[in-house]
This record gives sequence, C-alpha cells and structure tokens, in this order.
Amino acid sequence: MASMHHWLESCETDFLLFTQTICPYCTRATNSLDVKGLTYTEVNFDHEGELRWEVMREMVEAKRKGGVSLTVLGYGVGNYNDAMMQEIAQIGNGNAAYIDSLNEARKVLVDEMSSTFETIAKDVKIQIEFNPATVSEYRLVGYETRRLNREDFNNDKVDAGDIGAGHTVTALYEVTLAGSGHPSMDPLRYGADDKPATQPGSTEIAHIKLRYKQPDSSTSKLISRVVNHSQVLSEVSDTSENYRFSVAVAAFGQLLKGGKYTSTFGFADVLTLAQSARGTDNNGYRGEFINLVKTAQALGNNVSQR
Repeated sequence: MASMHHWLESCETDFLLFTQTICPYCTRATNSLDVKGLTYTEVNFDHEGELRWEVMREMVEAKRKGGVSLTVLGYGVGNYNDAMMQEIAQIGNGNAAYIDSLNEARKVLVDEMSSTFETIAKDVKIQIEFNPATVSEYRLVGYETRRLNREDFNNDKVDAGDIGAGHTVTALYEVTLAGSGHPSMDPLRYGADDKPATQPGSTEIAHIKLRYKQPDSSTSKLISRVVNHSQVLSEVSDTSENYRFSVAVAAFGQLLKGGKYTSTFGFADVLTLAQSARGTDNNGYRGEFINLVKTAQALGNNVSQR
C-alpha cells in the first residue's frame, strides 16, 4: 500500500482521516476534532481514486485470508465498472454479476445461489500439458486474468479461484493435431520445433492436472488424467449440447473483441451452433443468448451497409 504509507509518513498532524464526501460519520468526526481544537489531515477518497481502490483491495484480501469471500453484484447505470467488479471478486474468491433484469436476478440469487455463495473447493488450479507428438498447436481461449505461471501450480501459497456447490468450470482450447495439414504457423527453418515427449506412435493428446483445497484446508490435493486420441470426436454434431453451446458463447465473445482468431467464423455460425445446442432450456437462458447474438448480427449488418 505505497500510497497509504506515503500519507502516514508525511502526516504531521494529530490525526490522519480518510473520508468520503457523502459519509455522515466522516463529517461528524471532522466536526468533533474541530470543536476540540485538534489538528488533522484529511484524505478524501473521492479525490484519491487509486488510493481508494488500493485500500479496498487490501481489505478484501485480508478478509479472504480470514475465510470471508466476496461476491460483487452490479446494479443500475452511470458508475458501472465491470473490470473493477471482476478484479475485486477475484481477489475475494467470489463471483461477479451484473443484475440488469428480473430474469438475471432470479438466475444469480435463486437458481445459482449455492454455486455463487457456497464454496466447496478453493484455490482450484488446472494445468494442461499437450503432447507435441500428437498436437502441433494449441491456444487457450480466454482466462487472461486467471493465468498462472507454471511454477505456481504446485505452490499452495499462490491464490487461485474457488468453486461453489453445483458450479462447473469450462476451459476451451483451440487445438491443431499433428499431421492434420491445417497449421496456422509455418514450421521453423533454423530452429527445431519442440521435441515429442513421447514416441511418435503415442495415442496421448494431453495430460491434465487439477489441484484444489478443501474449504478448511491449506494443503492442496492433486487429480490427474490423460486424454487419448480415441476420445476425440470427428464431428461437432457428435458433441454434447453443453459443449456446442460453450463454443458458441466463446466464439461470440471473440467476435465482439474483433474476431482476431475466428477466421471466417461469424455471427451466423455462432447462431447456428447455439440454436443446435439450445436443448430444453427451462429457464430461457440459452434463448436469451441466442437473441443477443441476433441483435449483434443485426447491428453488424447495419454498420457494414453504411
């Protein structure tokens, strides 16, 4: 807390007060000190935005270490800060959601209440090693703010995400199998590519390792699995509805960010994939996503026609 230490070290008055303009307790405190003739230095968080967030981060982290997690819910418009919500929720081992409708409130506060507020596993880490003999290229989709260094996987002192009751986590990789004839990068001319960890005839594609801690434990447990070539499905239509819908959502997010890696895959393809995976959809969540894709597609067409 460098900014906080700066104020503490430079303060030459009787008191150092951190206040906000709309805080009635702050006003009473300053009035009381004025009446008693005591000197004070006032630091108003409304004018020291970075200091305010720094103090909040430190406070949330301290509470997390004491076993208290934080879930952040956003409402209204005007001062909505999605990036800060996500950051604070991650520091607090909680979740972040924006409540923009009654349907979303029901989803977060009723249907997913247990997964949002009841932690069953903490500091969950996943590490995947692909076999160069069978996989020539791979790319993790998303998780930019959740990536860990390789050496952090076995370090139980490094914080990671938590999982709630009934909560599932999906990680998608774009993978190019060796010998498929569709690499996105040319082979190196002078440098050798990664040497296969196993023999060329190996059927292993990847080795998955997962670490997690019980909510009341400080020592992690390890689970590991091997993915074999026999588990690969050649047709998208053979995959589960959950898988196809997850891919549609991930592709939609990439398209909204400019579609740097989506090639010719567009909104129409996302819509087709999502509609094929709608399933029963009792609460209408997938239907809501499909309508969102249609809106984005219409807006994109309007922009391109101008």
